[in-house]
Amino acid sequence: MTSRRSKKITVVGAGKYGSTTAQRLAAMDIADEVVMTDIVDGLPQGLALDMNQSRPVERYRTRVIGSNGFEETAGSDVGIITAGLARKPGMSRMDLLAVNAKIVRQVTRELVDRSPDVTIIVVTNPLDQMTVLAAEVSGLPRHRVMGQAGVLDSSRFAHFIAERLEVDILSVEALTLGSHGATMVPVPSQCFVDGRPLLGMLAPDEIDALVERTRGGGAEIVAYLKTGSAFYAPSSAAAIMARAILTDEGRVTPVCAWLTGEYGLTDIYLGVPARLGAAGVEEVVELDLTSTERAGLHAAAAAVRDKVEEMETILRA
Repeated sequence: MTSRRSKKITVVGAGKYGSTTAQRLAAMDIADEVVMTDIVDGLPQGLALDMNQSRPVERYRTRVIGSNGFEETAGSDVGIITAGLARKPGMSRMDLLAVNAKIVRQVTRELVDRSPDVTIIVVTNPLDQMTVLAAEVSGLPRHRVMGQAGVLDSSRFAHFIAERLEVDILSVEALTLGSHGATMVPVPSQCFVDGRPLLGMLAPDEIDALVERTRGGGAEIVAYLKTGSAFYAPSSAAAIMARAILTDEGRVTPVCAWLTGEYGLTDIYLGVPARLGAAGVEEVVELDLTSTERAGLHAAAAAVRDKVEEMETILRA
């Protein structure tokens, strides 16, 4: 009898984002092991022990392994990079660039050295640039490196829509594309409440207000927390992306993916709807956008190209 190949997910970083992602993945019970690695001695080990002791209560089998190195990550199917400095009040995503680029470069090499067949999900900010860096450093096919952006931003947009209309959150379908940050492109034409178009339920200025709040969704949370950033909603987004890949789900969801002509854009990582499966990004799904939304997507692409050039200049210095 042929034994089943074990499935493994690695989460790099055991901060609030990383550890919450690891816990969500373990509770999904889709992998044999979730490895959580961090440079802080004892932190991933202690968290892993605590998580494992919840298994009898929560009724799942996935084991969490805490490590300060990368040896235990060998053979990972999916790697989620959360490691990096968290944004602080008044700090832009670009302020994070130099320090987080160094971290992402190092951990990507460590991960791929031990798991050459891994598919990487980047969540470290600034997201667009860090996804490009991980792709370049890893040497992996571009469809096996992606960034987590649109799932989170779309969820934030849906939350604000549900609050404004006072409707069941599960009745709302929302979508954002483009960059993760100021040039995010919420797509009202693809937003629905109980199947009804959002554009017929709110005035344009009301939708614009929700769009602006969505763009600043992360900064709003940072302003409240003062010493940290969001991790509950972001970890949910990263976990469902990992699940779609590990279980070959074929789920269509917005992610930071490599474009090769879709939406009239080439050779760029940008937030677009994509079908996720065992091969990573298996298809970029092209939606029928309005001319305004399409223009916004192209403007976001131009901004991302500028930011990537800035990153490359900083890293060469």
